[in-house]
Amino acid sequence: MVSTIVWGTGNVGRAAIRAVEAHPALELTAVLVHDPAKVGRDAGDLGGLDHRLGVAATDDIDAVLATGPRAVVYAASGDIRPDEALADIVRAIRAGAVVVTPSLYALYDQRNAPPELREPVLAAIADGGGSLFVSGVDPGWGNDVLPLLISGLGTTVDVVRCQEIFDYSTYDQPDSVRYLVGMGQPMDYEPPMIAPTVPTMVWGGQVRLMARALGVELDEIRETLDRRPLAATVGTATMGDFEAGTQGAVRFEVQGIVEGEPRIVIEHVTRIHPSCAPDWPTPPDGEGAHRVIIEGRPRIEVTVEATDEGGNRSAGGNATAVGRLVSAVDWLVAAEPGLYDALDVPLRPAVGRLGRKRS
Repeated sequence: MVSTIVWGTGNVGRAAIRAVEAHPALELTAVLVHDPAKVGRDAGDLGGLDHRLGVAATDDIDAVLATGPRAVVYAASGDIRPDEALADIVRAIRAGAVVVTPSLYALYDQRNAPPELREPVLAAIADGGGSLFVSGVDPGWGNDVLPLLISGLGTTVDVVRCQEIFDYSTYDQPDSVRYLVGMGQPMDYEPPMIAPTVPTMVWGGQVRLMARALGVELDEIRETLDRRPLAATVGTATMGDFEAGTQGAVRFEVQGIVEGEPRIVIEHVTRIHPSCAPDWPTPPDGEGAHRVIIEGRPRIEVTVEATDEGGNRSAGGNATAVGRLVSAVDWLVAAEPGLYDALDVPLRPAVGRLGRKRS
């Protein structure tokens, strides 16, 4: 059994606890939290399980790493604290752990990551013998291994398009929705997440990964952006009201240009209410989906819908990102220490988990 800790118990960490507990090759040995109110709570409670796991949450990072965990699922946010997240991850790698995380966008495409991110990780790997694999859903499997897999079913491939189409009223992160993405803000507000160059920073790595796997050279990466206001004030169950005239929908593309044409495209269509921008692409049921479209012969379209935590689509997406990471842990443990990306780490079946229940 691979001794594994979960670091962080927010939206991703809850799913990580469940995934580690369910994996037949992993043993959950510790849970690290930042909130003092969570210290001492059982991991089963923090993970939304209906039974105790006998692992009490702690905020003592030194003590946990001193036990020599073989793996760390780092689930703490890196969106607004990237330097701290990198420092935590480097610390765990230097302690000899295999680390999997969705928290550092620039390391999704680790070969092209900035030296200030890549070099500390490589130094920690050399010192401690750990490894790092960074992935998620979008960015992550929804726009790397999934479209590449489907592209192999085509006879000719003209365009690979990956879409995330979501109703953000189901996303339980008000600060991210209102301030990073700009929902409910005046139309002259400049949301940080869609400021020029930021989408390429976040999603450009997946475009480059797909280009590398498909054997094409990119001329450049371009961005497009469109925003729409709400026609009327709308209410949401988790984040209150969003006023008429404020931003209600965002659509952007990160385009990989090959011989002057957009050939690899990652597109986001995000709304706070389905009444906004009804002419834009919509998911089958109105709530949210990830979709891959291979334009070519034949034309292939695959839509993935995931739900968790009472049918929540955003929680389902988080859970799939965690599933990809946690399923990679025992492969990484068996591999040489290193810095890995999605093209290195295979997408693996749920070996040993079909129909399996843990006590």
